[in-house]
Amino acid sequence: MPGVDGVTANNLGSVWDSGAGVLVSWQPSDFGLRSANVAVATAGAFLTVLAAERTQQAAQATVSSWEILERSIHSLVAAQLRPGAGEARVNAELAVARTMLAQARQAVGIARATLAQFIGNDAAHRTLAADKLTGALPAAPSAPPLDAAANPLSIEQNAAVSQQRSQLKALQKTYYPQFLVQGLASARGAGMETGGARLGGANGLAPTVQNYGVGLTVTFPVMDNFAIEDEEAQQRAKIRAAQAQSRLTSTQLESRFNAALATLDGARNVAANTPTEVSSPEAALKQAEARYQSQLAPIDDVAQAQRLMVQARIGDSLARLSVWRAQLEIDTVRGDIQPFLAEASK
Repeated sequence: MPGVDGVTANNLGSVWDSGAGVLVSWQPSDFGLRSANVAVATAGAFLTVLAAERTQQAAQATVSSWEILERSIHSLVAAQLRPGAGEARVNAELAVARTMLAQARQAVGIARATLAQFIGNDAAHRTLAADKLTGALPAAPSAPPLDAAANPLSIEQNAAVSQQRSQLKALQKTYYPQFLVQGLASARGAGMETGGARLGGANGLAPTVQNYGVGLTVTFPVMDNFAIEDEEAQQRAKIRAAQAQSRLTSTQLESRFNAALATLDGARNVAANTPTEVSSPEAALKQAEARYQSQLAPIDDVAQAQRLMVQARIGDSLARLSVWRAQLEIDTVRGDIQPFLAEASK
């Protein structure tokens, strides 16, 4: 039975039809916020890796020391020159040291995995000078007042305020007449003619028929005055909220800056004292080992001196890294960590 325009209504044949469209979305700028966050996170993760590695090194040195002592006391016990209780105590301390080493290795693996999120898996902890970060302190920073406006967070918040203001201006001009010159271009492809005949083959797979149009449209929102006024009131509220958020961001940056300065001062004082904390336990350990070898002191004295020395070495490395971490926080709040990277990479 014939259908509309001569096309058979009960037609089970098939033809090709096609169409095409493209949508492109692009964020031209984030005002450096993302790159700054990535750089800070990378530097922080690197310092965490260094701290874990230094703890692992101290644990490895402890294991090696106890292994040497274990071999020595085993020979003495085998020759019946020392009681077996001393060897049992050394073995217990060695087991504890090996457990600490295993935990330290685990911490290093986790820290490196975190770092790899930012710089890949190519052992990129060579980016900064590891020996300098754990062996020296950064130069005493100058203390100019904080320019919070230079931080990417403030830049982003100020841009948000400007955006809201621009939207208000656009709303205020909405009641004006709008003149639109419009143009249209399109193309289509079809595998069936208007009379119902099928072209067959690949006809219709690609657009083959073009069309265009031009026009002029004039709009004037006569009845939208009250709605526009409400939208303007909402937009002013958004501007006030954005301004409040901008002020809050500046206040938070000031607070972080002052806290970072206080942390840096305290970390420097601690780091200046830790070398003494390291040298004293090292000397005490040598004396305890010598007294034990001369049978003038029990093995407990050696174990206690060993633990104090390990804690002091780890504390010394962490204290130096704390100074660098505080310096990183200061430069982060300033909105530029290049000074930190430049000094830490020398």
